[in-house]
Amino acid sequence: MLVLIPRLLDPDQTARCREVLERTAWVDGRTTAGAQSALAKHNLQVPETAPEARELGEIILQALGVSETFVSAAQPLKVFPPLFNRYDEGMRFDPHVDNAIRFSKTAGVRYRTDVSATLFLSDGSDYDGGELVIQDAYGEHQVKGDAGDLVIYPSTSLHRVEPVTRGRRWASFFWIQSMVRDDGRRALLYELDMSIGQARQALGDRDPAVLGLTASYHNLLRMWAEV
Repeated sequence: MLVLIPRLLDPDQTARCREVLERTAWVDGRTTAGAQSALAKHNLQVPETAPEARELGEIILQALGVSETFVSAAQPLKVFPPLFNRYDEGMRFDPHVDNAIRFSKTAGVRYRTDVSATLFLSDGSDYDGGELVIQDAYGEHQVKGDAGDLVIYPSTSLHRVEPVTRGRRWASFFWIQSMVRDDGRRALLYELDMSIGQARQALGDRDPAVLGLTASYHNLLRMWAEV
């Protein structure tokens, strides 16, 4: 399931991220890639332990915590501390699948990567190319959000970043260990939650149909959740 969440960060938060990143030292992005991914990865990255990454990561984590769409779609148990990357002209990330387990140097914790996330920190008009391309059973999906937009998708997906041909592409990326590890079940819960919201608006919270749908949602979550 691919979900785009427009403006997870507001313009002021996005501007703060760009301001900090402008004065941050960047390193070869392959430093955090697995053995196979390192062969495909051609970008720059802020060191995971850099204080700037921690500062901006807190802004992002706070925004995630109040996003009802993110919580509904990802069912987060743990969120990997956000990382930051940059693609200059000619840089790309060839097709790959994210590592199943990631270890955070800053948190000292291992995470199972159920959901992958990219938070765009550049507007799509700031650069050419650089599309995030995600493959699933229905084909390829290209995503090129504006600054502040978040896209989440299953970490099992083969995906790539197309070469940047003009400008710079800035983003944050991270992973979520979900309470519901199966993407099909997460998708079903998300669709049901969205339908409950529509039913509440149309019928009110005390309508028997709304109460029944809500009960079914929580009973499914109780059945599938790992906490």
